[in-house]
Amino acid sequence: MAKNKILPPGLAEMEAMAKAQLKTIPEALRRHVADVAIRVVDFADEDTLAEMGIGDPFGLLGLYRGVSLDRKSLIDAPADVDMIFLYRRPILDYWCETDEDLAHVVRHVLIHEIGHHFGFSDEDMHRIETQA
Repeated sequence: MAKNKILPPGLAEMEAMAKAQLKTIPEALRRHVADVAIRVVDFADEDTLAEMGIGDPFGLLGLYRGVSLDRKSLIDAPADVDMIFLYRRPILDYWCETDEDLAHVVRHVLIHEIGHHFGFSDEDMHRIETQA
């Protein structure tokens, strides 16, 4: 008799999950990320890991790439599209280790990266989370 197996979501499924979680974020914040692209890939590339000083590819769950709102100028033409990367395999690894709800983990990483879009540092976000 075969056991029921839960298969982890693929890239497209996790991207759909991230878009669904984005809709749960209050509109006052969500409207500021309407032009930010969300991409789900398995891992950060080697250059990104080196740039971040991270040796273990499982050590990075997400990344915001772009110019944060606190540094944007209306005069400057955007060089590229702002993007939030969610790294599927590290997120799945974290999910397995913590036994948290996967949608909650994806939402948490997404909100963290949106915080960087607003110009918050990791320390700022940690302080906000501790106070909440």
